[in-house]
Amino acid sequence: MRIAARTLPSLAVMTSFLLAGVPAARAQSYHVAQTFKLGGDGGWDYLAFDAEGRRLFISHQTRVMVVDPDKGTVLSEIPGLDGAHGVAFAYEEKKGFATSGHDGMVTMFDLTTLKIIDRIKVDPDDDAILYDPFSRHIFTFNGDARTSTVIDPVAGKVIGTIPLGGKPEFGVSSGDGKLYVNLEDKGAVAEIDALKKEVTREWPLSPCQSPTGLAIDREHSRLFSGCRNRVMAISDATGGRLVTTVQIGEGVDACAFDAAKQLAFASNGDGTLTIVHEETPAQYRVVANVATRKGARTMALDEKTRRIFTATADLGPPPAPTAEHPHPRPSVVPGTFMVLVLEP
Repeated sequence: MRIAARTLPSLAVMTSFLLAGVPAARAQSYHVAQTFKLGGDGGWDYLAFDAEGRRLFISHQTRVMVVDPDKGTVLSEIPGLDGAHGVAFAYEEKKGFATSGHDGMVTMFDLTTLKIIDRIKVDPDDDAILYDPFSRHIFTFNGDARTSTVIDPVAGKVIGTIPLGGKPEFGVSSGDGKLYVNLEDKGAVAEIDALKKEVTREWPLSPCQSPTGLAIDREHSRLFSGCRNRVMAISDATGGRLVTTVQIGEGVDACAFDAAKQLAFASNGDGTLTIVHEETPAQYRVVANVATRKGARTMALDEKTRRIFTATADLGPPPAPTAEHPHPRPSVVPGTFMVLVLEP
């Protein structure tokens, strides 16, 4: 029996259909492969993966823990932080930098020996931090101060302060002299000229509310903002506009992007990792919601192995709400802090 030619899909169409399923299948294979018990008390915040030294840095209350990502052993600690938050690496200068928001300090340390070099006073509530390879400067994002502090990593000195006009969360560098930072209280993204040390523009992310985590696809100039109302807002950094939103889990705090596989990740405090495939720069699809553990809201991506690291602990009941903290986080059971390793 002859079948009309018009009923047969072209080889190109069939190939496109088959390939479209490949990223989804690989994304759905992500799973918790290992759990490393690290112990210790108190809360935690950012995770940062040292691609050159092959080490995992984890902010944990009063210190930064340096962990072997393969064995799960603690290699060293950077002590003396009061409310540890973010970590950044200036590889050219062989230095690392860690923020501590309670005292408004940045701890500068030697990346080889991990010994503390100096402590640098910045604006209050320094939280996220990044190294920009274009300007070769360190930028902290200071929540309560609504500013970014600029540090010369060679001299270890503050060389500027940028008013942001909103409360910053995560920031990223495009690598060409532009930085982007979520403004949590405004539901917006701000663009910073790294050399001029000034905000050049801002655009809204509505319907996104309280954007926290931020990742970037540098090739296609796309930003991925994790929002507390369970959406990921994807925006065009070149055009300065929202492209679309997709649904994610609850309690997001970090985002990451795998450029090789065109996958965006959101780590959610409800115990899920949402994975989004960038089908085109205009089209995005949620391909998996992987089970992690409750409280695993921050993460780091190893771009070489494509492993994802996230941290949590056994959680108890939350403390009583206060005016300052109307929605307090659950209490942490002492000695139960752990890192989860997700593999594709």
